[in-house]
Amino acid sequence: MADKKKRKRSKDEEAEDLPFKNILESDDVILNLLKSYISSSIKSAAASDGASSSSSSSKPLTLADLALSTTCREVADLSLSSVQTAIETVIVQIARSILVGDGFSFSVPSRAASNQLYVPELDRIVLKDKSTLRPFASVSSVRKTTITTRILALIHQLCLRNIHVTKRDLFYTDVKLFQDQTQSDAVLDDVSCMLGCTRSSLNVIAAEKGVVVGRLIFSDNGDMIDCTKMGMGGKAIPPNIDRVGDMQSDATFILLVEKDAAYMRLAEDRFYNRFPCIIVTAKGQPDVATRLFLRKMKMELKLPVLALVDSDPYGLKILSVYGCGSKNMSYDSANLTTPDIKWLGIRPSDLDKYKIPEQCRLPMTEQDIKTGKDMLEEDFVKKNPGWVEELNLMVKTKQKAEIQALSSFGFQYLSEVYLPLKLQQQDWL
Repeated sequence: MADKKKRKRSKDEEAEDLPFKNILESDDVILNLLKSYISSSIKSAAASDGASSSSSSSKPLTLADLALSTTCREVADLSLSSVQTAIETVIVQIARSILVGDGFSFSVPSRAASNQLYVPELDRIVLKDKSTLRPFASVSSVRKTTITTRILALIHQLCLRNIHVTKRDLFYTDVKLFQDQTQSDAVLDDVSCMLGCTRSSLNVIAAEKGVVVGRLIFSDNGDMIDCTKMGMGGKAIPPNIDRVGDMQSDATFILLVEKDAAYMRLAEDRFYNRFPCIIVTAKGQPDVATRLFLRKMKMELKLPVLALVDSDPYGLKILSVYGCGSKNMSYDSANLTTPDIKWLGIRPSDLDKYKIPEQCRLPMTEQDIKTGKDMLEEDFVKKNPGWVEELNLMVKTKQKAEIQALSSFGFQYLSEVYLPLKLQQQDWL
């Protein structure tokens, strides 16, 4: 009996020895602090909307509302019949060009880095209006012109049949021509730009990748899904956002997690029951479906989004893709970006603040340092002084760390101490 008491006492003492656990308030106190912050944020936003509505509409600012000196290009959701008509219009124009002796070529919007523009008022990257010619009668572009023609024909078939296919299905329709899926994927984005529609309007979807768990109920193609009853694995995010609707939640925030391992830890510990939240991850690089789903949750549920990523340049790049958009798909940034995502952790300053052991920190490679310095030159980073400070610290110390470095204090330190303390101190950027 004495041995059992001794073992129990040792376990309790061990829990108390966890760094910073002794300054944690009760869950109720932390929740009240969080609710107070959210309430004040909503009032502040409402006051801002009220002030702006006297001179303009209270709807969100769009690219069309801005008097930019540079012409920019954006796409829109189109119906299948509109996409079909757009494809037929392109083909008729090409036929006329051939008949008058001007040859066969496509005018394709350039998605090069030099044709991208960060718009501070919108806090996202957009595509400028420059286009390039893709002629068939050129050795350098004949193959890409052929791939473009083939993709247009396949999309036209999908419109006629009103069916969806995956990007992988599309690739396997002509493996010898496409050679590699990255090539058919790239031309698919070109076609979206050419037709002026979102990629989802083409009825081509990516395989399911992202997952969601926690305090969220939504309909998926008519079936009601309760994400608190989906087990550790959560609910796969539907690749077709059009079939998602009726979102309901009693969460206080959305937790966006970079890594699958951290997501599994939080899901198994049912962190969303201790602090009502929705936990979502794309398991690394953000895919289109997860980006669309996150934006839909943010817009419909009006919840703050807190991001948990690795303390390295790539973690911040992933966060920026969710928030400001990717240069590869800047033409659709209006639909793919989620505004005002807060950087919760793991931040470079956390390494010393939380006394992360040296053996759990990794030296940055030359490529890491270069990526960090390149990010410091990005306008969307410069706009946030807190991000600049953290990135400068990372480059200076030449150290990085993964979320899993917190496991050096215990496998549940992330859910038991780190995140609750972050929420208690409202420690995000």
